Amino acid sequence: MTTEPRIVTLGTAGGPRWWADHAGAPRFGIATAVVVGDRWYLVDCGDGAGHQASAVGLPMPKLGGIFLTHMHSDHLVDLPGIVLFGAFELKSRSAGPIPIVGPGDRGRPTPLSPQASAIPEQVAPHSPTPGVAGLLDGLLAAFATDINDRIFDSLAKSPRDTFEAREIDLGDVPGFDPDTAVSPDMEPIEVFRDDLVTVTATLVSHHPMAPAFAYRFDTEHGSVTISGDTAPCDNLVRLARDTDLLLHEAIDLDILAAQYSDTEMLKATMDHHRRSHTTPADAGRIAARAGARRLALHHLVPSHAHPEVWRGAQQTFDGPLTIPDDLDTLSFARLPQPAGAAT
Repeated sequence: MTTEPRIVTLGTAGGPRWWADHAGAPRFGIATAVVVGDRWYLVDCGDGAGHQASAVGLPMPKLGGIFLTHMHSDHLVDLPGIVLFGAFELKSRSAGPIPIVGPGDRGRPTPLSPQASAIPEQVAPHSPTPGVAGLLDGLLAAFATDINDRIFDSLAKSPRDTFEAREIDLGDVPGFDPDTAVSPDMEPIEVFRDDLVTVTATLVSHHPMAPAFAYRFDTEHGSVTISGDTAPCDNLVRLARDTDLLLHEAIDLDILAAQYSDTEMLKATMDHHRRSHTTPADAGRIAARAGARRLALHHLVPSHAHPEVWRGAQQTFDGPLTIPDDLDTLSFARLPQPAGAAT
């Protein structure tokens, strides 16, 4: 049995589509298992996350927490399956509810794109920007017929007994504004702790989606930092300082632009990607600035780009680089320092 801390890339594709890699094999949606001892923690719940976790033998009763980086659907879409199906796999769990950690309510809809030629109709105007708590409430309300049938007829546990929303408090972060200052300079804040891991978070620059977070997991034997979706960001450099593994998103803008035929959507979407994501070379610069000991790229957009596209990070980062496939395992055990290195 592997005992060193590790991540399993349950899914490595980003974006609200069903993706394949350059050879035509499916890539599942963005989701990462952080495995420490006999426990695991899930960062984002992209398409297929629950199935992929089951496929590699990660049992629901050993799930220590779910951490959502932001409220885009490609990071959330499998949360309903995990919450609804997980309630059955957790029926004998004696510990308290599993925390779902992530953003709070944005407070107001994002500003309208300057590329728009008309004002679109808002969805759910009574609550247009729910955070983690609103998401869980809405999910349970949407599936109330199923849930109530099972808890009344089959005496199943309610998901309310097995999962608990915990929104990250930004009250002590000065200068945050969801429209104009999505990632003001800040020190990382602790958002979770148990006997195996300490999890810290920072705001990152995924404008106009806000709040958006990166997470760092520190353990006795090593650390991993997971960027979430972000443009190059000083806060992330601070969070990832001397991390043993930086798992960073990456995008290829040229290939992506060819995906769109609608001119208005192309302009608006590419505006978003340029200000909200990171090229492989920039991901390498972030890793180098942070002093990360290893770099891996995921949330690959578009996922069918040739692997050599992602190796552009080697232009700016001279440490070990990995471009993982789905279900790859990467250690984040602390590397021994070279002989004579400063301590």
